[in-house]
Amino acid sequence: KAVQDILARGRLPIIAGGTNLYIDSLISGLDFAERAEDNALRERLNAQYDELGGEAMIATLRGFDPERAAKLHPADKRRIVRAIEIYTLTGETITEHDEKTRKRPKKYDAVKIALSFADRGMLYDRINERVDKMVADGLFDEVKGLLDSGLSPDSTAMQAIGYKEPAAYFAGEITKDEAIELIKLSSRRYAKRQLTWLRGDETVKWYQWPSSPDFNEARRFSTEYLHSCGL
Repeated sequence: KAVQDILARGRLPIIAGGTNLYIDSLISGLDFAERAEDNALRERLNAQYDELGGEAMIATLRGFDPERAAKLHPADKRRIVRAIEIYTLTGETITEHDEKTRKRPKKYDAVKIALSFADRGMLYDRINERVDKMVADGLFDEVKGLLDSGLSPDSTAMQAIGYKEPAAYFAGEITKDEAIELIKLSSRRYAKRQLTWLRGDETVKWYQWPSSPDFNEARRFSTEYLHSCGL
């Protein structure tokens, strides 16, 4: 909605940040499959999964979407439930939905600029420092407040990096120091996956910090590149 509003005013939308999947979905105009507004269906399917187990739910999924069933592990509760939910709501398998989406022309033309460090070690050091700051700023208090409010440790939101590790600490599964180190490790691995994804896109223009960040130089680089693309 925001992009359309900016374009209608003759301006150039600039999207900063977000996961690679989010950016690609936005550019392609991905049509996200319908969800049950009251969550009743998903709750029922989650209960079935807990009662019957992953193998049984995979068998159900295999009955109408064998291709997706073959890609999922029985322990992947969220994706199994989601695949069954989509079919129940729409009569269309998630495999069919994804295939139709991939065949559509992209909704927007986009210039992509990616930012990283020339030295991978510097990137990892920055990630570690960021996690330490998050902890100092009250990350564990935030997670405890969410859990105390009734949010389930198994909820999708609590599976995010930086939340599931403190949740495991409060459950007595790991120590606080172990939780902090796991957040750092998971964040570094996530950054590595993001870089791998971006390097697979030949349309991405890279800007590498040579050492410490220089935002004025990055701004000059980005502006010149946009102008060279006719923007």
